[in-house]
Amino acid sequence: MTRRTEWPDGPGRPERPDRPDSGAPSLSRAEQGSPPGPEEQARAICLRLLTGTPRTRKQLADALRTRGIPDDAAQEVLSRFEDVGLIDDAAFAEAWVESRHHSRGLARRALARELRTKGVDATLIDDAVGQLDAGQEEQTARELVERKLRATRGLDREKRIRRLAGMLARKGYSEGLALRVVRCALEEEGEDTELLERHLPDL
Repeated sequence: MTRRTEWPDGPGRPERPDRPDSGAPSLSRAEQGSPPGPEEQARAICLRLLTGTPRTRKQLADALRTRGIPDDAAQEVLSRFEDVGLIDDAAFAEAWVESRHHSRGLARRALARELRTKGVDATLIDDAVGQLDAGQEEQTARELVERKLRATRGLDREKRIRRLAGMLARKGYSEGLALRVVRCALEEEGEDTELLERHLPDL
């Protein structure tokens, strides 16, 4: 009778070739190690950039272009992100206006300029800055001057006026509004109205 040889476990046991799991397709090494396609790369880049920081479509498009993503793949991914609400330039513009006006005191003109640099559409910019009416803008200008007023005490009148009005101008306030607010603040502090009339028109 033929005796079946049983191999003991251990170093003398012949190795059996590994077999793939039943029903699972095997992948070649080239397939397993293939780099991600441009759309997959674009998705990963956009998700990373959007984590914790809203961005406009143009900001993301510029980032993808810088990283060498082909335009067709970039536009496909960006449009998909817009469809699901991950990119929303209108919401971005509204939040930007709200935040920058209250934290920095920026006027509508300065806010619009910032949004243009971020690639927001002109119509969306108009809608966003329209949140601020003239009365709210003037009130913010008054608060800015009141905070700065004490630091200008001791300066001569002309330099003081220029410094206060210049601060408002840098934040996007019109010259007329800036001069009106500065004049009002100085009058309330006790400055001579006639002397103010002599200096303010020269600005």
